[in-house]
Amino acid sequence: MLYGMIDVGSNTIRMAIYAIDGDRVEMTMKKKHTVGLASHVRDGLMQRSGIEKVVEILSEYRDFLKDLGITRITAFTTAALRNAANSQQAVEEIEYRTGIKIHVMTGDEEATFDFIGATHNLVDEDGLLIDIGGGSTEIVYFRARQIKIKVSLPIGSLAFHTRYTGVHIFPSESECEEMRAEADATVSAIKEFQSVSHAQICGIGGTFKGAMALYNAMYGMPRHNMRMEVRRINDILRRFQRENELIEPDKILLMRTVPERMHTFMPGLIIADVLAKRFKSMHIIFSDSGVREGYIYDKIIDKNYFD
Repeated sequence: MLYGMIDVGSNTIRMAIYAIDGDRVEMTMKKKHTVGLASHVRDGLMQRSGIEKVVEILSEYRDFLKDLGITRITAFTTAALRNAANSQQAVEEIEYRTGIKIHVMTGDEEATFDFIGATHNLVDEDGLLIDIGGGSTEIVYFRARQIKIKVSLPIGSLAFHTRYTGVHIFPSESECEEMRAEADATVSAIKEFQSVSHAQICGIGGTFKGAMALYNAMYGMPRHNMRMEVRRINDILRRFQRENELIEPDKILLMRTVPERMHTFMPGLIIADVLAKRFKSMHIIFSDSGVREGYIYDKIIDKNYFD
């Protein structure tokens, strides 16, 4: 059975098609547009430009799915539209113009589906699951594969870039420190996590995917390596600060590893570094499964959707 999933995120709008056979799930293809939807929010309102972008891309996906005869479709949106003051009006207009029903996923739901998707094939029984998105960061603390604490924080890679870096691709040293200070203050305010320490971090989503590709290229690791040493994050951040003139090999490195996230990988890594140091974690393990797979496992397979 083929099933289409559309994820309207703060940085990218993705469509993935899954072949589902019993409890076996295989992604057969995916398409994405890097839109930077969070940057279309002004004074808390989603601007007309952002709405038009979503309508344009969802219409493209709708026509593609229709031509393939794929009728089972779920579309959801996360922080960029969820947090906008005009969220309801914007979503209703997008639904009316595209004919696609959009579920506005709460931060709690997003964290839950992230956990289900990422830990489905994870060996570790205990740890922290972290998804640094464009407009929010979801954190789940789990023990014996059971969620103990989950929270959605209002900090994200694209939001930080827009707020602190502006027209530049890379942040300056002082801008990095401002981002770090806000991230640290936001994380420190979450009292539920004060007793969590020395936890294994599993990172999911585009921020960690791009960071993992860059990390592997910088340190001569195999492309399939999914383990990052936290102690090296600061070296990466210092290397690409705006004050440092980029040498040609580094320009090529960035274009090969983070071409679409060149402006957001540093803000995302700053958030990751703050979290890793707060939880005294030595390593970050990357998982390529997350909210979309979690939704399928929880809402489709476990609920016997096709019965």
